[in-house]
Amino acid sequence: MSYRIGIIAGDGIGPEVVAEALKVIDAVGVKIDTVDYDLGGRRYLSTGEVLPDTVLEEIRGLDCVLLGAVGTPEVPPGVLERGLLLRLRFELDLYVNLRPVKLLPGASTPLAGRGPADIDMVVIRENTEGTYAGEGGFLRRGTAHEIATQGSVNTRLGAERCIRYAFELAAKRPRRHLTMCHKTNVLTFAGDLWQRTFDDVARDYPSVTTAYNHVDAACLYMVESPDRYDVIVTDNLFGDILTDLGAAIAGGLGLAASGNLNPVREAPSVFEPVHGSAPDIAGTGRANPLAAIISAAMMLEFLGESAAAARIEAAVGIALTTMGGTTASTMQSSTREVGDLVAANLA
Repeated sequence: MSYRIGIIAGDGIGPEVVAEALKVIDAVGVKIDTVDYDLGGRRYLSTGEVLPDTVLEEIRGLDCVLLGAVGTPEVPPGVLERGLLLRLRFELDLYVNLRPVKLLPGASTPLAGRGPADIDMVVIRENTEGTYAGEGGFLRRGTAHEIATQGSVNTRLGAERCIRYAFELAAKRPRRHLTMCHKTNVLTFAGDLWQRTFDDVARDYPSVTTAYNHVDAACLYMVESPDRYDVIVTDNLFGDILTDLGAAIAGGLGLAASGNLNPVREAPSVFEPVHGSAPDIAGTGRANPLAAIISAAMMLEFLGESAAAARIEAAVGIALTTMGGTTASTMQSSTREVGDLVAANLA
C-alpha cells in the first residue's frame, strides 16, 4: 500500500530536516508518494501568496501532510502563522493537537534524577478554538486611548470532541489516567464549560481515572513530579504553553514532534516538528532532524503503520546514545549523519 503525502518543506532548516525524515520513511519500508508544495516565507516574499485556495483544495485530497518549518526574518510576524499554519488547522478542522512528552533513552533532561520511566505523557491540546480563533479587535488603535480585545471562543462541540479523543487515548495506555488542565477559578465561563463537558464525557469511560489541575499548578508539577501525568487535555492557549515546557523536560525542541489531527479523517492531518525555521543555522548541517523524524513516525502511526512507527522510535533512541547532544551547539553529528544513523539503525 502507498500513501499520498503532501510535503511542505518550508524555510530555513525545514527542507534539511524533512529530507532526513523522508530518508527514514524509505528505510523503514513504508511506501509513500510525495506531493511537494512551495509554501512559506520564500513564496510569500516572491508572490505575495501564503496559501492559495487552489493549493488548499489539492491538499484536501491527500492522506497526510509532513511540514518542516516556515518563517523568514523578512516576513512580518503573524503572516505565515495565521495565513498558513492556523488556516490549515481551521480549514481542515485539525481539532486535536497531539504532543508526546516522552524522554527517550539516550536523551537528557534538565530534571535531576529523572529518567525515561518518569517522563512519558501525551498532551492533547484543543487546536481550533480558544484565544487563537481570532475573535477581537482594536478601538482607537495608535492613540493614547487604544483598546485591544482578544476573546476566547469555546464551544461545547469543540471541547467535547477534544476531550473524548483524550479519553479514548488514555483508555489505550497502560496507566489509563487523564488530567484536565484549565483555570476554572478565574476563567469561570470557559472553565465551567470545559469542566462540565469533561465530567459528562468521563461517565462513558469508567476504566479511566481522572484529575484536574489549574494550568499554573500543572507547570510546577511537570517539573517537580512529571511522573504524575499520563494524558493531559487542555485548551488551545494553555496547551501551547504546557507543551513547550514539556519539550524542555523531554530533551528540548530538537526532539519535540507534533501532530495536528482530524481524527475522523475527513481531511488530511498535518505532522510537524515544533521547532522553527532557525535561519541562523540553515545550510550549516547543524540542525537536529530527530523532531522531524519522530513527527514522521507519528504520521505513520496515524496511518496505521504502527510497527514501522515503533521501529523508528527505537532507532531514534539508539541514535541518541551516540550523537552526543541534541542542540546545534552540542551535536557531534551533522544533520545528514543523524538521518543516516537512524536509517542504519532500522536495519
